[in-house]
Amino acid sequence: MNRRMKLDAVIVGGGVVGAACALALADSGLQVALVEGREPAPWSAAQPDLRVYAFAPDNAELLAALGVWPAVRDTRACAYRRMRVWDAAGGEEIRFDADRLGRRQLGWIVENALLADRLWAALPAAGVQVHSPARVQTLEQDETGVRLRLEDGRRLEAAIAIAADGADSTLRALAGLAVDRHDYAQRGVVAYVDSARPNEATAWQRFLPSGPLAVLPIGERRNSIVWTLPDAEAARVLALDEQAFNRELTTAFAARLGALQLASRRVAFPLRRQLVERYVAGRVLVLGDAAHAVHPLAGQGVNLGLRDVAALRELVRDAQKHRRAWDAPHRLQRWARQRRSQNTLAAKSFTAINTLFSNDELHLTLARGPAMGMAGKLPPLLSAFWKHASGG
Repeated sequence: MNRRMKLDAVIVGGGVVGAACALALADSGLQVALVEGREPAPWSAAQPDLRVYAFAPDNAELLAALGVWPAVRDTRACAYRRMRVWDAAGGEEIRFDADRLGRRQLGWIVENALLADRLWAALPAAGVQVHSPARVQTLEQDETGVRLRLEDGRRLEAAIAIAADGADSTLRALAGLAVDRHDYAQRGVVAYVDSARPNEATAWQRFLPSGPLAVLPIGERRNSIVWTLPDAEAARVLALDEQAFNRELTTAFAARLGALQLASRRVAFPLRRQLVERYVAGRVLVLGDAAHAVHPLAGQGVNLGLRDVAALRELVRDAQKHRRAWDAPHRLQRWARQRRSQNTLAAKSFTAINTLFSNDELHLTLARGPAMGMAGKLPPLLSAFWKHASGG
């Protein structure tokens, strides 16, 4: 382990966050390798990915700095200019408008597969050493670096290793990092639907006792839904025939855009919160879903992960500017403290919101409507909230 390092960083996990991390570190002049079990399938316009993100402006700026965002935006990213949030129990809605907040748009709805495709396309030119298909089998480390052995026998040696391999991270487990888990006993039902009326470039969210229902614009009348339901209820609606599903979905959304009709298959995924107790173990870092899996109600999962990447990129560049060791333990710990604090606050806030709204307890129901109405009438509060959500 004392011989000269061949790499600066090995990133394990080539999803959106892992691939962006590889590009960000390579763009900062580091020698980087990316290990991924399965290379993402090429994006297809004819087969849209059901997994979409409400992509925040600060992360668009990060991808623009890495030379990737124009290829995403110009292919298929739907800008939304408004957001409407309201409670089925009554009360006024909260409104966010780009014009009132001095923005061209609040964000974009983007498919996971498109982001992954464009990020991977940029890896060769950035000089990232890609190992795929490949999986990490063992980890060794000391105070000077890490050594990974892959299942095919290859060995990689670097100054640091970064776990970006998702909520069930192998590298996180090899590093001995403990995780705090909370099962919401809910599932997110996702699909594409067409609305009878135009969606007005608006992201809509209605809170119901069973969980929030988000309707996100993909085109003028095409929308992506994320319908949070208790496990048993999710299984029930998935089993409905198409017409019955359309009726129940339209009712759940209060027919805000007229009748909603399925335009794709339906799938559901389990919802849980996971928070790693430490972001650094020796010379292993964790970020993205490997560090924090959060409730999807605010659409912040991938945004939080990319903010981990942006903060790490800033750490490296600041150290280089001052001719200091970017991988010094105190610098890595400073990054870890900052990101853990912000991500934990966000994750627990989403849990609190879900708990507050996903029930029909009388006292909470009576309090919710006036609280939302008050928040909606305080522009500074709305501006501050959106600035935080958008990374501004």
